Formats: sequence, C-alpha cells, structure tokens
Amino acid sequence: MSTLNIGGSQIDTSWFLLLSAVLFILGTTGVLVRRNPLVILISIELMMNAANLALIGYGAALGTREGQIVVFFVIAIAAAEASVGLAIFVSLFRHTETIDVNEIHILKW
Repeated sequence: MSTLNIGGSQIDTSWFLLLSAVLFILGTTGVLVRRNPLVILISIELMMNAANLALIGYGAALGTREGQIVVFFVIAIAAAEASVGLAIFVSLFRHTETIDVNEIHILKW
C-alpha cells in the first residue's frame, strides 16, 4: 500500500482502511442489535461515514479527486436519509404513540 503525507507525517493507507472497516462493523452491529430507531439511524450514518473514509483514503493514495467527489454525493444522501427517517419516526409517533421498533406493526398486512 502507499503512504499519505498528512501534516508532515507519513501514514500508511491500510490504517485508513482498517479504521473504516472498524467503523463499518460498529455501525452494522448497531443496526442489528439496537431497537431504538434513532440509534439505528445514527448507526447507518456511521456506516456511510466509514465508506466515505475508505473513498477518501483510496483517492488520496491514488492521487485523484474522484473519491472526494463521490463523498459529497454520499454526504448529500446521508442528509436526505436522516431527514426522511426523522420525518417517518415523527409520523409513526403521531399515529401509534410509540417509536419502539418491536411494537410497530403498520407495515404488516
């Protein structure tokens, strides 16, 4: 792997990928284990930021800007996902008086 020059020090690209993998695993664990919908949204945001870190690391290692361009789109999608998710939770709370994932049965026929 190549090294990145950040702040005058050399950092190997594998460290960025390792951190990205750890963050993605933590996000996946949060989505699968937690039952609070807000924590699930935060875990999804953590997974998207892990993907962003991997894209930035690869882009810097290859010396291109395409990774940073894709990151802007991912950040825009993450913002839209958060706003739509919160709107759905507010609507569910108004309809069912709870946002507990185990108690919501609206999508069942």
